[in-house]
Amino acid sequence: MAHISQSQIEQVKAFLLGLQDSICAGLQQEDDGAVFVEDAWDRAEGGGGRSRVLTNGKTFEQAGVNFSHVFGHKLPPSATAKRPELEGRDFQAMGVSLVIHPHNPYVPTSHANVRFFIAEKEGEDPIWWFGGGFDLTPYYPFKEDAIAWHKTAKAACDPFGEDVYDTYKKWCDEYFYLKHRDETRGVGGLFFDDLNEPGFEQSFAFMQSVGENYLKAYLPIVQKRKATAYGERERDFQLYRRGRYVEFNLVYDRGTLFGLQSGGRTESILMSMPPVVHWKYDWSPEENSPEAVLYKDYLHARDWLVE
Repeated sequence: MAHISQSQIEQVKAFLLGLQDSICAGLQQEDDGAVFVEDAWDRAEGGGGRSRVLTNGKTFEQAGVNFSHVFGHKLPPSATAKRPELEGRDFQAMGVSLVIHPHNPYVPTSHANVRFFIAEKEGEDPIWWFGGGFDLTPYYPFKEDAIAWHKTAKAACDPFGEDVYDTYKKWCDEYFYLKHRDETRGVGGLFFDDLNEPGFEQSFAFMQSVGENYLKAYLPIVQKRKATAYGERERDFQLYRRGRYVEFNLVYDRGTLFGLQSGGRTESILMSMPPVVHWKYDWSPEENSPEAVLYKDYLHARDWLVE
């Protein structure tokens, strides 16, 4: 694999810091005066980051946008289990990860993440790749929102090949799937990992496209739904469904596992958790209700662009 220069690593870092800035600015603008509070943190083993959290805005109950750049001499088990060739290498991992939990149950929760990883050993070629994606978790079903979200996801992929969207859309459906519930986390989006085959420039350009298209996909949905009137029933259902988000992040999410095992900052890793959640024993929706439609039509893989 080709050598990666220090200036290329700095290029990626500069992009990620700028992406964190632009996403925070876009979300703040949507929230009429609420602001992100920043925590800069250092990691004892090497590196650190800056976590930004907005709480109790008019639109967003909690929004977390985290940048981290960590490095060290030994990778955690979550990284080497399936990649034994990474054993004994120095590593750097950097990325922006965000989760947005709105107040209004008619506005979906959303998540995005873009990252770069490199592991090096003297006398051997580096092992590096890009990864990331974004996905949408609605509580109430609006077909036009799911279609618009996927159209923007496809637009992010189209310059990079005609099969790119289909490949990463399928990967997203498979990754954000709760096996113990037999449900997808939501209506999906994009998920990619281990991207290095097209070379550094093309792989980096794709990661940038995914990062830059996240707000283009999400903000129009927020704008359309944030003033919709709702009551206790809708809020209760939102809080119940948020429990699935927690289950996925704690049981399956690779990023959460990597962060905790590599000695990352716990508060930043767990900022993806919703501030209020309910679990109910053996609950199921009323027949033919909007909640039942979500279960029946939205919580499984579906080709939204043929709709």
